[in-house]
Amino acid sequence: MTASSSSSCHFSAPSPWVSRFATAIHRPGPVLDLAAGRGRHARYFKGLAYKVVALDRDIDGLADLSGDPAVEIIAADLEDGSPWPLAERQFPGIVVTNYLHRPLMPRLAAALAPGGVLIYETFALGNERYGRPSNPDFLLRPEELRDYAQQHGLTVLGYEQVEIREPKPAVIQHLAARRDG
Repeated sequence: MTASSSSSCHFSAPSPWVSRFATAIHRPGPVLDLAAGRGRHARYFKGLAYKVVALDRDIDGLADLSGDPAVEIIAADLEDGSPWPLAERQFPGIVVTNYLHRPLMPRLAAALAPGGVLIYETFALGNERYGRPSNPDFLLRPEELRDYAQQHGLTVLGYEQVEIREPKPAVIQHLAARRDG
């Protein structure tokens, strides 16, 4: 059974990069799906029997998961200057896709438990020729995710910058990294 088949609504498939590294995260989690949106990765990890924390400023797309004992939903605006909503919590897995707010990057490293895995995927410079996002504030610089991992003492399990054609043309950076210890 896939995560999307467990509901009568249609939800997007998980990112192939996330799927590739998902099992590197220790069960039962919880896995933090940061900027979860409609929860495609929260649903995917839930379908793999992980506990999940789905955090987004707009949680309307997660309403059908409300009350599920395997899912904690947190509504928080990560960019309005409010305190970090997760306090000192640490996670065996953190997943971030299609989202970049550089001031949060140190928080992600701190929220990763020893042995935890960060799976990150978002747009990079060069994407502006394909449309949004095109603002450099929302595009990773060359090698930025790999540099981030090294600066925060994470072991890189996989990294790449690629130009994709499907589902739409884009320039993407991928990182999977583990906090040793």
